[in-house]
Amino acid sequence: MANAPNFMDMFKNLGEQLKVPSLDMSKIMEHHQKNLEAMTRSWQAVAGGATEVAKKQREIFDEAVKDVTAMVQQYKPPGNPQEIMAKQAEFAKKAMEAAITNTRDIAELVQKSSTEAFKIVQDRMKESYEEIRTTVEKK
Repeated sequence: MANAPNFMDMFKNLGEQLKVPSLDMSKIMEHHQKNLEAMTRSWQAVAGGATEVAKKQREIFDEAVKDVTAMVQQYKPPGNPQEIMAKQAEFAKKAMEAAITNTRDIAELVQKSSTEAFKIVQDRMKESYEEIRTTVEKK
C-alpha cells in the first residue's frame, strides 16, 4: 500500500492539466456554514411553530374540559324536554363554534411557522445565488 496513488494529488494534477481554476476552500466552507445556519434557523422556526400548536391544543383541551364540567354541573335531567333539548343544542352550537375557531387558530399557527421557515431558506438561496454570481463575475 506504500505505492498506492494519492487521489488528492491525482485530482490536483488533472485540474492542472485541464486548467481548472483552483478552489478557495475557505469560501466554500463559509458558503456551507451559511447554508447550515439558515437551515438551523428554519428548523427552529418550525420547532417554535410546533410548540405554539401544542400550547394551543393544550388550551383547547383545558377549555373543553371546563365546558363539559360546567355542562355536567348544570344538567338537570328532570324537567321540560324542550328545555333539555334547548340546552343540548346550545352546548352543541357552542362546541361547534369553538371547534371552528380553534381549527382556524391552529391553521394560522402552522401557516405562520411554515411561512417563516420557508422565507429563511428562500432568503439564503437568494443570498447564495448572489455569492456565486459575484464570484463568477470576478473571474
